[in-house]
Amino acid sequence: MRAGRSWSILGRVRRLVPILSVAVAVLAAAPGAQAQRPNPLTVPDLFRDCGSQATTRPNQPADPRGTNPAAANPLAGDSFFVDPSEQSAKDLVRYQRAGRRADAAAIAKLALRPKARWLGAYTRPNMPKKVRNYMNCVQVFQPGATPLFTVLRHQGKQCNPRYDGGGVAEDNATKAWYRDLAGAIGDSRVVIAFEPDSIGTIECLARSRRQARKDLLRYGVDVLSQLPNATIYLEGTASDWKSARFVASQLRSMGIDKVRGFMLNVTHYDWTSKNIAFGRRVSRMVGGKPFVVSTSYNGRGPVSYTARSKKRVNVFCNPRFRGLGPAPTTKTGFDKVDAFLWLNRPGLSGAGACNGGPLPVGTWWPARALMFGRYATDWVSPRRASRFGLSRRVSLCRLGAPVSGGRYSTVAPEKRCR
Repeated sequence: MRAGRSWSILGRVRRLVPILSVAVAVLAAAPGAQAQRPNPLTVPDLFRDCGSQATTRPNQPADPRGTNPAAANPLAGDSFFVDPSEQSAKDLVRYQRAGRRADAAAIAKLALRPKARWLGAYTRPNMPKKVRNYMNCVQVFQPGATPLFTVLRHQGKQCNPRYDGGGVAEDNATKAWYRDLAGAIGDSRVVIAFEPDSIGTIECLARSRRQARKDLLRYGVDVLSQLPNATIYLEGTASDWKSARFVASQLRSMGIDKVRGFMLNVTHYDWTSKNIAFGRRVSRMVGGKPFVVSTSYNGRGPVSYTARSKKRVNVFCNPRFRGLGPAPTTKTGFDKVDAFLWLNRPGLSGAGACNGGPLPVGTWWPARALMFGRYATDWVSPRRASRFGLSRRVSLCRLGAPVSGGRYSTVAPEKRCR
């Protein structure tokens, strides 16, 4: 922000403090919420120009990179940024103004928690400038906070024997992008979640392109692991996806010895306890490396059905009646688990048009955001006598399971199911 406009914006948003105060109280006693509470301000976009106002920097851990598995948890002293420009924060204000108290209480559970800012090819124009400005804005709006980035630059838009992910030209563009990102971050304190779904979708590429994906990921790790104050976790799929042996092999290929550890469950819904057990198996195969679990989707666990092959399959495409999981914290109580983090973005469409999801991917979906808030829990494991995280019986159709042969309907369950 430029100085004159900055004071104008702050003057306007201060009038919103009474509206947000009720919502702040909703989470005041929430367990495990280690992150600093946000300043109850709302701004149009944190990618606007914050100028040079920021003077505060996060405290640097003694060993920010933490590559030695025996090193102290480098996240332990971090206060992660709560973004007041997110759509959930804007909806919180809107619901309060309209007197929609129940909706405001639900959306507050999203709006007042730290979540990762995603970066990728879509961060344009001038990605380096946007990243530098975002880090500056973090210090303007929450002095001392640590930015949390999820980096998704690899191309995984299709899954078929001919898909080349953009070919060599795209590989070279991605390598340049990694270098630009490293230059933008410099010596700033950040936490990076590196390339969700990247190793789990290798088989979606043409055979001739699979090694190129592995080489590309290794290149990105080589570049970003040199950042002196970045704690990095590499993609490790999820407990309901790939085998621990496969994941460990890919992590070694990527260069996990150069970073802190790996991350699990960024795009899936499986129970946190299952991911912890899975992560420990992987950890034993990669030198005892620690890991983080993304819990933003985990509050009610997965929805599963029996496929024609007789295998149990989890519904991945916009399942219904799901809730936010355990709050972000570095005090997990579990060995090898550095943190529970919200690395994905509840409330944004992330799986295409199935089950009524809006396009393009990444579109804000108010009804789904409210769903996550209404069904939020702090459960790590399923409750006794529950089914799909619910105490009452709900049909697979209403839960969003495929209609036939593994094919998902584009129509929302509430419009097609009894």
